[in-house]
Amino acid sequence: MKVAVTGTTGLMGGALVEHLRARGHEVVRLVQRRPEADDEVLWYPELDTAGLVGVQAVVHLVGERVYGKWTEHHREAIRESRVGGTQVLAEGLASMDDGPQTLLCASAIGYYGDRGAETLTETSAPGDGFLASVHREAEQAADVADRAGLRVAHLRFGIIQSAEGGALAWLLPTFRRGLGIRAGGGDQYVSWVSLPDMVRAVDHVLATPSLAGPVNVVAPHPVTNREYADILARVLGRPRFLALTRGLTRRMFGTEVADEIVLASARAVPERLLRTGFTFRHPSLEQAFRELLSTYYLR
Repeated sequence: MKVAVTGTTGLMGGALVEHLRARGHEVVRLVQRRPEADDEVLWYPELDTAGLVGVQAVVHLVGERVYGKWTEHHREAIRESRVGGTQVLAEGLASMDDGPQTLLCASAIGYYGDRGAETLTETSAPGDGFLASVHREAEQAADVADRAGLRVAHLRFGIIQSAEGGALAWLLPTFRRGLGIRAGGGDQYVSWVSLPDMVRAVDHVLATPSLAGPVNVVAPHPVTNREYADILARVLGRPRFLALTRGLTRRMFGTEVADEIVLASARAVPERLLRTGFTFRHPSLEQAFRELLSTYYLR
């Protein structure tokens, strides 16, 4: 299959390109700057549809980072990169007479907002808050492609686990010094997925025509923030004594980021992946940590 991918310079996009090529797919990298190599195509802010001739599927992973202080400028960048970028891409694909027939768009479990211990499947209603509204609008922005007859899937990613980047890589130096922490009360649920399972899940969605609409790309066993911290400390052989109060968490991350990401609870499960036969390489968090960290951090 010939697949075009956006966001290929990021952790997820780079890993996905490597995985798809190893599986024998031909990959075209869609970039946000003027192309410098033959396998790159300028797509944003205007989609060069000529570069998509012969492409069968597009995986759209571009999105501004959500961590950091949410100034008005940062909020607009988050919304525009997800909503505006998806709209441009979907409209361009919808305008093609013989273009790609599948569009997979990155969304996130932030779609569900802060839901406590409620089990969240793909049929659960959207939540409240800034991020939930952005993800909802970004998913709606792809409707034009759906109406044009493309198979459109919204990949609601959990927190990606990798020693090379993201939340786990950020936490590792602190935990390795024996200063591991939990945030707030620690009862909030963390829906996670290992990077290897994330790329395998995207490949599975590409290969499964029945998968359209929302797909939770999360491991089958979400954990609480307290469990996450305790498991990571145990795998590293370090103590975990510290806890950040809600107030300190807000001060460290900013009130909005703390409330909508760090302290928010989303207990999502991969109902549609499991129903279509996907098997996880890392179904449990401890198993994932032991394999992901074995090369560099464990002895």
